[in-house]
Parts: sequence; C-alpha cells; structure tokens
Amino acid sequence: MARTGRLRERLRWSKLYSFSCVRPSGPLDNEASYSLQGCSRIVYCNQPRVHRKKPLKYPTNYISTTRYNVITFLPKAIFEQFRRVANLYFLLAAILSLTPVTPFSAVSMIAPLAFVVGLSMAKEALEDWRRFMQDMEVNSRKVSIHKGDGRFGYKHWQKIRVGDVVKVEKDQFFPADLLLLSSSYEDGICYVETMNLDGETNLKVKRCLEVTLPLDDDEAFKDFGAVIRCEDPNPNLYTFVGNFEYERQVYPLDPTQILLRDSKLRNTSYVYGVVIFTGHDSKVMQNATKSPSKRSKIEKKMDKIIYILFTLLVLISLISSIGFAVKTKFGMPKWWYLQPQNTTNLYDPSKATLAGIFHLVTALILYGYLIPISLYVSIEVVKVLQAMFINQDLHMYDEETGIPAQARTSNLNEELGQVDTILSDKTGTLTCNQMDFLKCSIAGVSYGVGSSEVEMAAAKQMASEASNAPEQLSSSQDFWEDSGGGFGSSEIELESGINCTVEKPQKPRIKGFSFADDRLMHGNWTKEPNAGTILLFFRILALCHTAIPELNEETGGFTYEAESPDEGAFLVTAREFGFEFCKRTQSSVFVRERYSSSENPVEREFKILNLLEFNSKRKRMSVIVRDESGQINLLCKGADRQYLFHEPSSVIFERLSKNGRMYENDTSKHLNEYGEAGLRTLALAYRVLEESEYSAWNTEFIKAKTTIGPDREAQLERVSDMIERDLFLVGATAVEDKLQKGVPQCIDKLAQAGLKIWVLTGDKMETAINIGFACSLLRQGMKQICISTMNSDLVTRDAKKAAKENILMQITNATQMVKLERDPHAAFALIIDGKTLSHALEDDMKNQFLSLAVGCASVICCRVSPKQKALVTRLVKEGTGKTTLAIGDGANDVGMIQEADIGVGISGVEGMQAVMASDFSIAQFRFLERLLVVHGHWCYKRIAQMICYFFYKNIAFGLTLFYFEAYTGFSGQSVYDDWYMLLFNVILTSLPVISLGVFEQDVSSEVCLQFPALYQQGPKNLFFDWYRIFGWMGNGLYSSLIIFFLNINIFYDQAFRAGGQTADMAAVGTTMFTCIIWAVNMQIALTMSHFTWIQHLFVWGSIATWYVFLVAYGMSSPLISGNAYQILLEALGPAPLYWVVTLLVTASCNIPYLAHISFQRALNPLDHHVIQEIKYYKKDLEDQRMWKRERSKARQETKIGFTARVDAKIRHLKGKLQKKSSTFSIQMAS
Repeated sequence: MARTGRLRERLRWSKLYSFSCVRPSGPLDNEASYSLQGCSRIVYCNQPRVHRKKPLKYPTNYISTTRYNVITFLPKAIFEQFRRVANLYFLLAAILSLTPVTPFSAVSMIAPLAFVVGLSMAKEALEDWRRFMQDMEVNSRKVSIHKGDGRFGYKHWQKIRVGDVVKVEKDQFFPADLLLLSSSYEDGICYVETMNLDGETNLKVKRCLEVTLPLDDDEAFKDFGAVIRCEDPNPNLYTFVGNFEYERQVYPLDPTQILLRDSKLRNTSYVYGVVIFTGHDSKVMQNATKSPSKRSKIEKKMDKIIYILFTLLVLISLISSIGFAVKTKFGMPKWWYLQPQNTTNLYDPSKATLAGIFHLVTALILYGYLIPISLYVSIEVVKVLQAMFINQDLHMYDEETGIPAQARTSNLNEELGQVDTILSDKTGTLTCNQMDFLKCSIAGVSYGVGSSEVEMAAAKQMASEASNAPEQLSSSQDFWEDSGGGFGSSEIELESGINCTVEKPQKPRIKGFSFADDRLMHGNWTKEPNAGTILLFFRILALCHTAIPELNEETGGFTYEAESPDEGAFLVTAREFGFEFCKRTQSSVFVRERYSSSENPVEREFKILNLLEFNSKRKRMSVIVRDESGQINLLCKGADRQYLFHEPSSVIFERLSKNGRMYENDTSKHLNEYGEAGLRTLALAYRVLEESEYSAWNTEFIKAKTTIGPDREAQLERVSDMIERDLFLVGATAVEDKLQKGVPQCIDKLAQAGLKIWVLTGDKMETAINIGFACSLLRQGMKQICISTMNSDLVTRDAKKAAKENILMQITNATQMVKLERDPHAAFALIIDGKTLSHALEDDMKNQFLSLAVGCASVICCRVSPKQKALVTRLVKEGTGKTTLAIGDGANDVGMIQEADIGVGISGVEGMQAVMASDFSIAQFRFLERLLVVHGHWCYKRIAQMICYFFYKNIAFGLTLFYFEAYTGFSGQSVYDDWYMLLFNVILTSLPVISLGVFEQDVSSEVCLQFPALYQQGPKNLFFDWYRIFGWMGNGLYSSLIIFFLNINIFYDQAFRAGGQTADMAAVGTTMFTCIIWAVNMQIALTMSHFTWIQHLFVWGSIATWYVFLVAYGMSSPLISGNAYQILLEALGPAPLYWVVTLLVTASCNIPYLAHISFQRALNPLDHHVIQEIKYYKKDLEDQRMWKRERSKARQETKIGFTARVDAKIRHLKGKLQKKSSTFSIQMAS
C-alpha cells in the first residue's frame, strides 16, 4: 500500500503540542537505562507463534462474561440451587424417602424436587446462553492482521495472539492492547476516544516512537522484527512501563504509545500496532470483576424464615417422636390387637427410644408441608413473567434506536423496589455529548435571549404559584417544553406588578448553536459600542483550539474534528457569527471573516507560534499567534473557577493585569447567572506580546519542551505560567451541555422518591461539576465540599503520609461543618477526584469518608478508574447495608455494575460491554424512572405479599397434620388423602398466588409516577419486615386452629348424614381440606387490590377445580380412590352440615384479617390506601385542588433535582423582589 492515506494529514502535530506529544530524541544510553523491576513480559513482534508455547504461553484474545461453561454448569448450577435452605431440606427428605420410615412414596418426594430444581437450572442456562451469544458477537468482530510477507488479511478478534501486527482503521475499536507503530499522519500521531474506559469524550493524542515511523504501509512489515519487554498484566489504565528493542537499540515506552482495548480510533485513517496484551490480560478486562451470583435481600430474608419454619418443624417433630415413644412404651403392651410381642423395631415397646428416633424421621417428612417446596418454583415463574412485562413495556421502548428494556436476569426484580442509592456514570449515561452555545458575555454585556431548561422550569413554576395553582413536576407535565413554535415567552406577574419574561428559543436547527440575539446576529455586532472587543472574542473562538476542518463535499461547508464537544460548539458558533475556520497547515490557521451578510468573506492567515493545550491541572488553553500585521497575540480560554479544598478560585481572573479588569465585575455577575441557569462557562482573555519578550520566553519554552525527565511537565507548567500573565479580559461563554432526553426529569423524580444519586466519572472535575449543575445534582447556593490532595515535595513515603493526614483533616472538618449546619434549606455536595479517592478508600479512612458522603445531598467522584468505581460501590453497599444500583454504558462501568446489588446497562452506541455485564438494560437513563418507580414498586410488593401468603397457607395446612397426629396418639397418620396433599401446592393453591405475584397493583403506573413517595415503601421494607412476616405466620396459626378444632368438635359426636351415620376419617379429612381450600383462596382474594379476569379465573377456578377433582376422584375405582369413593356425591354433598361447616370455618378464618385491614384503612392508613380511596370515589376528577395537594405531599423532601432547584430559584427571586419592594417603599416614604 502506498502513502495515499497521508495526503490530507501531513501535519506534524508534535510541533504544536507541548505537554503530551514530545518524543525522546533518541535511544536510551546505559546510564539512563529504564528500570523494569517486576516486569517479566516479553513480546516478540511479528512472531505470534512463539507466544503459544511455554514458557510464555500467553492467553488468546477470547473473552467470556458468562457465569458457567459446559464443564462447570452442572456443579455450579446445582450448588446455586442447594444454597437455598428449603431445597437442601427437600433433598434430605427425598433421600430419606428411600427408607422404610417414610410416610410417603419415594416418587412423590423426588419428582417435585427434580421438577423445581430442573426448572430453575433451565432458566439459569437460558440467561447464561444469552450472555454467551453476546460474547460471541464481540469475539467474532474482524480486524486486519499481518499474515506474512507483507500481506494483511481479516481475522476474528478471538484468533489474535500476542505479537500479531494489526491494522486498525478509522472508527474501529482496538481489539487488544497495542503498541502504536505508525499512523496515517506523517509523524505517527493518532486520535483515540477512551469513552469506554474512562468515560471521557475528548480525544486523546497518542504518538509512536520515531524509530517506527517508516513502518507506514503493509510491505514494511515483511521483515519487521522487534522485542518488547514490559510490565505484567495489571489494571492500571494510565501507566505503562516497558522497553522497545529494535535494530540493536533500546527505546523507552510510556502510556502515550499504548492503545487500549475497547478504545476507538478517531480522526485518523489507520494505525499499525503490535499486540502486547490479549483477552483477559488486557487492561480493560483486568479492571473487570468476575460476574457475581447475586441474590435479592428478600430471598436472603426468606432463607431466615425457612430457618424459623425448619426450627418449628424440628420442634413439633421432637414433640411427636417423644409422644410416640411414650405411647409405645406404656400403651403398646395394652394394645393386644397390634400384637406387641411380634413387632419390628419401629413399634417395639422394649425399644421405645429407638422407635421414637425412627418416628422423628417420619415426622420430619410428614410435617414437611410447613416448608413450601413449590415456593421457589412459583417465585421463579412469577419473576420470569414479571421480566416479560418489563421487556414488553412500551413506555421503556426507545423508538429512535428500536431498543426495548430487557431484564437480563429475573432474580432481582424485587430489588428494583428497594434501591436506596444510585451510582451513575456520566458520559453516555447522563449526557449525550452534545454542547449548544446559548449565551455569552462580551465587554461586560450579556448576549443571548434564549433560556436554559432550569430557567424555563423556574419561570413556569413561579407562574403557576402566582396564579394560585401550584403544580409539581410530573412525568406527564414538562416544564421545559412549550407547545408553541418559534420563540415562546413566559410572562409572569409577580408581587407589586413586577413582570418577569423568560424567552424560550426554537429548537436549534444547527447542531451546537442555540444562540439567539439580534444584537450580534447577521453582522449587527459591528454596530455595538465595543465592536473591537466583540471581534476579538470571535477570533479567540475561531483560533484557540486544536481542531481539524473537514470539507463536506455535499454541502460545501466545513465540519470539525475536535478533541472535545466544547471546541466543536465554539467553532460552529464562530462560523455562524461570520468567522469560519477553514484550513490548518503545519504553521498556520486560516479563518474566513465576514462582517456582514452582504460582504464577501475575507480569508485571513494567523501563524501558530505555540500551543499550550488544556489539561486537568492547568484548566486553561492558550495559543500564541502572529496576525497579518505582524502583531503577536496570546489568546487564552479557561475555567472561570476551579476548586481547591473548599474554596473556589478563578483560573483566568487571577491572571488579569490591572488594566485588564475593566469588565471583571460585570462578567463575574454574568458568570454567576449562567451558573444558576445550569450552563457550563469559560472565560476568554488575550494579551499582546512584544517581539523581544516573546523571543526570550520561547527560548525557555523550547528548552523545557525538549527536556527528558520526571520534572519535564513541571518545567513546562512553570514556563507556560510565565507568559499567561497580565491578561486582558474579553468575555465569557455559556454552553448548555445537552443531557440525554428526560435526564433532569428522571433525576428529579428519583430524588422525590427518596433515592440518593452519586455520579462516578472518569471525566475531569470541572466537566463533572458542570454536568452536576446541568442535571440539578448541584445548584447555586449549594455548599460544595471539594476534597483534594495537596502538592508535596517531600520524599515518597512522607508525602503519602502527609497527603493522607491532610485528606483526613479535610474530611473531618467537612463532616463537622455538615453536622453544625442549622439552615433547613442548606445542602452540601461532595466532590472528590480519583487520586484523593485512592487514599479515602483505604481501610483506616473509608468509614469517615462514607459518613461524610452520606451526609451530603449529592456526591460526585471524578477522574476515577473502573476499579475505583467498583470499590466505591462496594463501600456504599457494605457500609450502609442498603440496596445499591449502578448504571453505566461503557466497559469502564462493568466493575461497578457487577459490584452493585443491581447493575443496569445502557445499550448505547459505544459497545455492549455494560449491557453484557448488567442485570437489566435500558436504552436511555430516563427509563430508569419507570423501571424503579413503577416496576420496582410493583415487583417488590408482589413478591413480598406472595411470600407472606405462601407461608401463611402452608402453616395453616401443615399444622393441621400435627394436630391430627397428636389427636391420634402420635401415630404418624395423615388425615388427608395422599392425592389431596399432592394437589394442594401443585394445582389447588398455586395459580392464585402466581396471579398475585404477576398482576397485583396497589396503584396504577400513572399514580406511581404522580406519587413518587410511594416508592419508599420498598426501601423501608414495609411489606416484608418481621412484624408483617410474623403477622402472616400468626394468621396461619390461627387459621389452622380454627380449621382443625371446629371440624373435629362439630363432627366428633353427632351424625352428619340423613341415615344417622357419623363421620369417618375420610369425611372429616375431606371436609377439613375443603375448608382449607376455601379459607386460603378467600384470603388471597381479600389481599388483592387489583382484579383482572385472570385473577378471578384462578381464584374461583381453583375452588371449582377442587370440587371437580373430588367428583372425578370419587367416581374412579375404589382401588384408586379408596375411602374417598363417591365421597362428595353420596356422603358429603347431600349433608347440609358439610356446607354449613365450610361456610362457618371460612368466615371464622377470614373475619379477623378483614377486621384488621378495615381498622388500618380507617384509623392508620398507608399512603396507597389513601390514594385508592381517592381514586375509587373519583375525587381526583371532582376536586383537582385536593388532588394536587395530595400530590405535593407525596414527594420525599429532597435537596437535589429540578424541583429542589426551582424552589431555590424561587426563594432567590422572591428575596430579590422583597429587597426591591422595601427599597421602593422607602423611596415612596421619603
């Protein structure tokens, strides 16, 4: 291949970049040899076969995120099933059923267990198969690999080996960790997007070693050979240590030459690289944690209930065995008809103790109905059906991408209703990486009449308050959407006749540009008093950047490949104002300037002398240019504030000269207003340089730039700081960071539901803060606590100790400040970076850090690695003991998604790694609101009620067996026919409880969203606390007593048939069983709040099924039905007593529960009880004011979200109005 790919790209970017793109001038000498202690990895480039054999034998590039494989599935899945206490008990009972002491046949014990376990394992296998198919989709991607003799061909990712030379083309993902050898740019520069790794969307510049630059086409690799000695696989994304041995020279390697798996090649036609780490050795996979086996809190608590029931089972079995031993010893010799002298060990009076032990085993099996074997399989069925409803919810279907919500595992449905803390990624999760230029301040004058989302929400809320019709934000009401086209205005008349008008711009036609103000548009800026300053403002936008223009041949216009979305928005803005950046050469930038729409553009050349790029320490960017008149200008843009410890300080303002502060006060005021509106801001400044001053500085700068050593960046920082002084303020920009659709509303709703939200991002602090403002996790007036590490020149050990002490002091002081705060409206936000977090997460400090974080309204962790995300998630999960949910969209979020109790992946455009590791996936963040507030609330309540009901019905049924056995001298006799007992859990009571778990709704989905505080019933565990659990157990105990003793006492000594016959055991048992079927089904009918035809069919159909079965069973041969032959048609049916007892017992069992819920609804109603009553009497339609008042009560008091922000804005505006009113009154009085 020839070098045609480099025609457009003959820019030697290393001449421009100062901080990150300067390569050492030559190989290492012996004195400066690179230390490679602990680094044993050897890579033979272009010789992949060498690495397949020992002693190297590096892994393949195949990856797997599944929980099982063909070999481990059976043992691991069986282990998972028998972690459940009930399954373990039934396994023991199934084994004992093979012995003579069992009261039931072996098949009747083994078959249900095999069915339950088999069904659960099949579900696990299906879910893991889906993960396997997604893994295969990644492993089957193709990339061009050197096959030998300078020929390249495509191979699957999974077949890549260490040492392979690969060619990656524009917009492709890197298939493994690579060493960059060359690129389509002449000097080996390439642009990489690491969004999947660290969440940052700005492009990173990578560059190859100068010695590998000639390897620029396929043929060049025909005889290529080199050796790489480097560090072993590790999870550190930002470090790399190694040497490159080529042509008998040794060259040092650093992170700027490494291309990491799952990052993407941008703005570069192609790169060549050699594979260093493959598969699970790659850094992104090293950051991944093993796919955990997650269980919900309800399921764990269910195990404790099983323990209680098992204890009860053992207790009554002991009572039964002791009673049997006593009866055998003292009663058996008198019962001559049992032939006590000719019996087995099971009934031998001389071995009563042994007989009692054997009877203990019999009793343990007989009373096994106390522990419901069908509970687990019923829950599995219910959860699968719940997951189907989640998957098919059209309100969570994204029409743009065609992606529905997906419950990838159904084990955690109920956990969705108990979430306390959400830990969210930023980039791609909250934001869609689109910046829109909205406002600006130039020469102390604010321009831009458009309104941000925050301003429009506040204006509409104040308008509704002014009209005495307060409305709260809801899912159905969008405060930032106007039905009118063009420019709409909200005019609010406040107290004393003061009007406030907020303009809303039309939906922007141009991506990145939402500005509207006729004073600057269409060349009108030339008529402004400070036209010269405005001209300079536009030129700074057009010149101070590192973007590349690309001509769109279809439209004839330019698009810009920028390192960050901000830069792209600034260039589009400059173009719309008539300053179009059109060309870049090695030394110049060309701008077409048009001062009015009637003029022809003039192309001006600005020579680039130096470029001081932006980084997280500098928080500013400068470019030194020479214009056509020969004047040298330094143009600078930077953050208007940075946060050091607790106090904000300005980056640009502190560098202004005395004469350059003319517009400082006005600009500061505008910056604060923009911040209140949720916009991200930058300040712009300039300085004119004398030729002699520049020459002297440039000499120092070149010296620092070519320095090789650990202090190179510090020297560059010092020299840059020398020239970025005595600046003149020009103005400021305000850009709206476009969040994903519905993110502010979703966060607001989740905050009203009482959820805490943390943001964990790999982005820089100022970007994270701006996003925090945009989505209302932060707001003006919120006190920001910024924890950061101090700079120290001490030796390493002392520096670390001093840094830890300093961080601990900051945390302690901040905690004290939060505790001493008395203002009820005060809110704190904790902001911490990854370096500081590495100390804060250590064992001796993490509890103090967590205590501070929990006390803050919002927490933002920035510059964090994937591993730190997982560690923070673990700290919150284990430290608070509450349910955590992690949500993200990239490979860098996999760790926290797997570590959290619930992991939610967003199926965005940047790969599917997060989705593959998640428990639930959604297309956009906004769908999280419905997933939690609606489905989470429903699933929690359904599962909780279903489990409680299951234990109730099994206790009510199982204890009657114990009572009868005690009544019959602990004989081990069951009062019920074997078929009755088999059908009880399988058919007669299973479908109603499944319908409860699938269809039950205390309130509709619309009401759930209108009353978000209902969600708190889950985190507070109102429906599955021990009070409610023991209440249901007590109800089961009461029902069992009523069912048994009423039946026994009524049937004991009187005739029940017309012929005067008394009841035998079959008649009593069948009547008791009929009472149980009626009682438990009536109980579930009373429990349900929402009936569909399916529930009616299942509840009343179960009762009807019992009678149909009884008729059919009675009509079968006596060899099959035994004592139940024609029992309903001939014995029980004609007897009025049978029907009277059924009615009496059913009513007696359910009247106490009916009285309880009536008392509760009348005197101590829960939130959903009140709403149900309002909806039933249609008060929501008849009395709108009452309905709105109830809705306003139904939100948790919160200090984050749009509602809290609007409230704060209203308090601020009302305060200003009160001041104006008081001033006006004083003036009138005087």
